[in-house]
Amino acid sequence: MPKQRPTIADIARRAGVSKVAVSYALNDRPGVSPATRASIKAIAQEIGWRPNSAARALTRARADTVGLALSRPARMLGTEPFFMELISGIETELSASGRALLLQVVADPAEELEVYRRWWGEGRVDGVFLADVRSPDPRIEGVVELGLPAVVIGHPSAAGSLTPVWSDDSAALRDTLTYLSALGHRSVARVAGLPDLIHTRLRDRAQREISAELGLDEPVVVHTDYSGDEGAHATRRLITSPARPTAVLYDNDIMAVAGLSVAQEMGLDVPGDLSLVAWDDSQLSRVVRPPLTALSRDIPAYGSHAARTLIARVTDGAAPGFEDAAARLVPRGSTAPPRTRPLAGAQGPSPTSGLRTRPADATQGGPGNGHGG
Repeated sequence: MPKQRPTIADIARRAGVSKVAVSYALNDRPGVSPATRASIKAIAQEIGWRPNSAARALTRARADTVGLALSRPARMLGTEPFFMELISGIETELSASGRALLLQVVADPAEELEVYRRWWGEGRVDGVFLADVRSPDPRIEGVVELGLPAVVIGHPSAAGSLTPVWSDDSAALRDTLTYLSALGHRSVARVAGLPDLIHTRLRDRAQREISAELGLDEPVVVHTDYSGDEGAHATRRLITSPARPTAVLYDNDIMAVAGLSVAQEMGLDVPGDLSLVAWDDSQLSRVVRPPLTALSRDIPAYGSHAARTLIARVTDGAAPGFEDAAARLVPRGSTAPPRTRPLAGAQGPSPTSGLRTRPADATQGGPGNGHGG
């Protein structure tokens, strides 16, 4: 019986490493230490491994696929319009050029980086998108070390040496707070997203600075996971405070719709007693009653611009960053001048008692989707 040809799996087993690490070493890619690379090559020579010519031809060809791994619950993707619209824009651009999107939901950013290592090592993708950028974010350095072409969907301050695609969240916040101030609001709270995301921190800082410029009260910012449940919980605590805000801005439309339901459940008139604004516009914002004032932008176009930038990065070796249009404020029935508000200093718990809050200036990071960029 003829002896079976040695494989990468045989080398990996003897070296005590993964097949991806063997692939990196044998193809002289970054991602393994010099000592591990030397050991793997010595084992390959010892057992008589030779590259398969057909497989080598395939590895030289492009995969015509790019990847996106998201570390958030899969159920959130089905209910949050932002990512569905972003992905639709990416897919539109990719399909027009004969490319595909490889999408995977993972448990955390560390697993996301491992997915990118595997995809790149197996030659399954030509490049990847990085969304929901954090501070610090090991994915940035990780994909740079791999030599993996990548585009950051987020602010340049968080992109390192990678190419960013972003929009100016501070401009959108300025328009919103100026509008609410002109209506007569002085206390504007925000139900925000995850506190470790760069774009959340940028919004926190911008809200504090712009509020001070406009002479508004120091904003109360409540951080959540973007879900309707947490949006409802945050709204309930805000509006039961004796010094409740007269307006609330939400970092996505799911939480804004949940907040509207809570306000109506508790007998508040929207917008007479409480004005509401949703960040990111969707059908959800328009079908509720009253329809929600929203920060609207062309999210599919945002995804298309990100895909176009990544394609250029893959094919040309470099691509400039791209600043997309800032979200524009679309006033609807959920905002109006405030009625007389509860007296500040009324008896009762502190306005922030029991809230999971952070000061709006607690950025600890540089200066945007609820979402990246």
